Amino acid sequence: MKILITRPRAQADDFAEKLRSAGFEPIFFPVIEIQSIENNVALELALEKLNCYEWVVFTSVNAVDVVFDEYSVFILKENTGVKFAAIGPKTAEALRKYSIEPDFVPEEYVAEAILPGLGNLQGKWVLLPRAEIARKALPEGIVDAGGIAHEIAVYKTLPTDPDPEGIAVLKSGVDVVTLTSPSTVQNFVAICKQNGLDPLNLPNNPLFACIGPITEQAAKEEALAELVVAKEYTTEGLLEVITNLEAS
Repeated sequence: MKILITRPRAQADDFAEKLRSAGFEPIFFPVIEIQSIENNVALELALEKLNCYEWVVFTSVNAVDVVFDEYSVFILKENTGVKFAAIGPKTAEALRKYSIEPDFVPEEYVAEAILPGLGNLQGKWVLLPRAEIARKALPEGIVDAGGIAHEIAVYKTLPTDPDPEGIAVLKSGVDVVTLTSPSTVQNFVAICKQNGLDPLNLPNNPLFACIGPITEQAAKEEALAELVVAKEYTTEGLLEVITNLEAS
């Protein structure tokens, strides 16, 4: 089975190796790239006042890497009792890489699931380093709970130029297209249309494997059919659902 990987190329090697080990043929087809926001004065100011916050909530590995790669000195200097939350095991692992043990990781890997673990937020400040186009469910939930949500964009999700080899493979037909975020859905559809392909009627009628319900909803909004969703919202979960497809 040919499996198309649409996540950023820098994040695709581990998933591709797992697919190969399971007997699949991974096809690299990055449709987005991650770019940190340079000279992020708002983030620097927030990190200088880190002890004013009750929580710092990371919703992605990308946010962890941008903040700690570029601003770890602020966190190491100012971390005086602030608590850290991470959505998903990969984000938690990323924090541990920087010697931060998350105080809370929800069992379900979506933003809404993190609110119950933050406790009483009345009058408390919560720092949310996020993507520029992040969903509003989490900050809105914090505000509804009486907290003050301080959202700061730390990276952008940008569309990539289509890979000619990937386009050729897509035109010849693949078995599964993996989708790992709403932005991968939207940019995959756009790239298909730019290259004379109908995303709703692709060669070989591939299945679309979504990493979780948020991505699934984005796929439905683009009218993509033949959707399957990972039970665990990770690349391991995607591998499991793809393996089950082959077995059936």
